[in-house]
Amino acid sequence: MKRIRIIIGLFSILMFQGLVFAENETKSIRELFKNNEAIIYTINIRNFGAVDKDNDGIIDIDSNDIAGTFVNAKDKLKNLKDEGINTIYVLPITKTGKLKALGTAGSLYAMDSFSEISPFLDDKTNELSVYDEAKDFVDYAHSLGLKVIVDLPSCGSFDLSLKKPSWFLKDRNNETYAPADWVDVRLFKVFNRNRTLNEDTLNNFKSFVDLAQNIGFDGIRADVAAIKPYSFWKNIIEYARSKNNDFLFLAEASSDWTNPALGVVSHYSTVEELLSAGFDCYYGSWSDFKNVKFKKDFDLKIEKNLKILKKNKNSSIMSAFATHDQQAPILRGQNYWNMILWLNATLKQNAYFLDGFSTGDDYIYSYENKKAKKTYTDDEYYFVHSGMFDIFNLSASPAGKYPHLKKQYLKAIDFKKRNADLITNGEFSLLKTNNDKVFAYKIKNFDRELIVVGSLDENNNQKAIVKSDYLKKDYLFLAVNTKNQPKTEKNKIMLTLEPLELQVYLISLAKYRAM
Repeated sequence: MKRIRIIIGLFSILMFQGLVFAENETKSIRELFKNNEAIIYTINIRNFGAVDKDNDGIIDIDSNDIAGTFVNAKDKLKNLKDEGINTIYVLPITKTGKLKALGTAGSLYAMDSFSEISPFLDDKTNELSVYDEAKDFVDYAHSLGLKVIVDLPSCGSFDLSLKKPSWFLKDRNNETYAPADWVDVRLFKVFNRNRTLNEDTLNNFKSFVDLAQNIGFDGIRADVAAIKPYSFWKNIIEYARSKNNDFLFLAEASSDWTNPALGVVSHYSTVEELLSAGFDCYYGSWSDFKNVKFKKDFDLKIEKNLKILKKNKNSSIMSAFATHDQQAPILRGQNYWNMILWLNATLKQNAYFLDGFSTGDDYIYSYENKKAKKTYTDDEYYFVHSGMFDIFNLSASPAGKYPHLKKQYLKAIDFKKRNADLITNGEFSLLKTNNDKVFAYKIKNFDRELIVVGSLDENNNQKAIVKSDYLKKDYLFLAVNTKNQPKTEKNKIMLTLEPLELQVYLISLAKYRAM
């Protein structure tokens, strides 16, 4: 009889989850993010659809190679939809600077215009403008049920600072500022001397909003959002929402980050200020996750984010464990890659995947920092950050060396979507463990409990015990992601984890599922 209850229970799960999928198709992007249901895939149009015919990693647009454009990027969207992605995040599409440049095509973030799209993204084989190609790309994504957001760079190129010097912040010697070691960009002037907002900067950022909304993008990801103040972003966001109230704003900001323009820009906004200004989502505290070695540090990051969200109930977090600013997870091994994958799938946060992650791209390029055969900037070298996504050159489409990982990637996305009701509406809590190198958390509702356990030790196996009240009752126990089958006793799960291994368990109360 118990076996019959299990079969009926699983069937009822699938039936209910099918309704969740259908509902997500009709949600606005702001609602999708608020519910932590966005599954984000980040692409660089400059290489997403590129074809590297000679397999040297670099796209030579004057030879037989095919550059990445909005047209061939469009051709790959159906695959992403089929994989369970619901949101496309497009890295900067604006024209880039050529002076003091990094890389042979210039950094995507060295913005040379607020309203001009990069000519690199234009398919020269048709008569459409690059603007119309971009619009067609977004329209097609929408026809598939995909949302699309676009990146807004924070700074202007050095070239732009020469053309429009009044737009930029200057020192006592009348020189423009480069934040941190970003030699190719300069800081925009946000405040006038009387501390009023600079109209040029406001209007320029509004012109980018116009570009994004006219193309049809569903929202903006604001690069280094915190170096601009609450009043600035409130003005920009209100302007955008006056034309489209569902327009999303995602802040590249974290409560753990420090000011990259320290000593130059004093108005470094807190996450709370950005959310109060109208941002829907921020990056959380995960950019240094590889340095987290103990459970107490993991718990502190979770608690800090929960505290922020408790004050800002309409806001959410993006699981930024592996962005283009971080080294590829696969460089720490497949267990760590798998940990990043399942944290994305199980935390009450919006999932984030960078192009190439699904097959374990390590972003180690054969051309790394070598002298270039050809350049479109004043940099004669193929500049890249080792182990990080190339945003500086016309490079080949990402393709990892571990195609077998794709199956696990698809499994995790499917799990997140099938259990969206539990992850979104369930009660989240950190769990105690008997091992300070093992973290654990659970999400539960009235009939299901999701338990996630991970080892922060990258050298040795670790044993741990976690507790579940559900195990005291009539239950179904599913080991979703584990290499070693755990033992269960009364209300305890006793498990062994390999270095940097993450395990996932789903417990269902059979007596409820059988109803």
